[in-house]
Amino acid sequence: MALRDITLGQYFPGHTIIHRLDPRTKLLCTVLYIVSLFLAGGAAGYAVLFLVLAACTAVAKIRPAALLRGMRPILFIIVLTAVLNMFYTPGTVLWQWKFLRLTQEGIWTAFFMVLRVSFLISSTFLLTYTTSPLVLTDGLERLLSPLKRLHVPVHELTMIMSIALRFIPTLIEETDKIMSAQKARGADFDSGNLFQKAKALVPLLVPLFISAFRRADELAVAMECRCYHGGEGRTRLRQLRFQGADAAALVLFCALAVGVWALGRLGL
Repeated sequence: MALRDITLGQYFPGHTIIHRLDPRTKLLCTVLYIVSLFLAGGAAGYAVLFLVLAACTAVAKIRPAALLRGMRPILFIIVLTAVLNMFYTPGTVLWQWKFLRLTQEGIWTAFFMVLRVSFLISSTFLLTYTTSPLVLTDGLERLLSPLKRLHVPVHELTMIMSIALRFIPTLIEETDKIMSAQKARGADFDSGNLFQKAKALVPLLVPLFISAFRRADELAVAMECRCYHGGEGRTRLRQLRFQGADAAALVLFCALAVGVWALGRLGL
């Protein structure tokens, strides 16, 4: 797996209707879509969810290959989840060897679990692909603003998330550079067993942590030089406003959640 396959935190600029939606709308629609995934109870529900995800991807002009490439780093987790569900779900036994027991119910459970995890990750990636980190954190802060009455540091939490999303691509690029430099000096990150590969990562992790701490210190100094003192009394360059398209999107995804729930109740 190449580091360039990790696309979390990347933003693809565009002028589609999904790009122009209010970030609060996209956050709420993503939450409704994830809730719909857990309400789905059969093939019909997952088929509807797939069509909605495919339609949103096409409207946003995001290539399906970008979503698939983003899931490659967690492919091991998806496969492991499928295997555990196949062999540890009770039901009609199709094959058994010692403690391993493959059941018909396990196959279906694993299939739907893989779909659920894949759709969940793809919808989250679609959110970050079509929303810049700054706008996304502004929308999240506005959604969580009622918690300020409970003295929850909403602005500080969203600022942390914004910085984390912003520096994920930077740290990946830094890691790629360090790996290239270590390989030029004879380091081998590909051969050997799992423990040998983990041991070979030590020369990579040390300079990476040093670089991350240096960037964090530079960022802190830059914020202090600009007299940053938190969110108290701060204004925003871009004011968020709901429009007709936002209302239509929220109604559509609410109807999606209700429809998928109804299909699940019918066993479809």
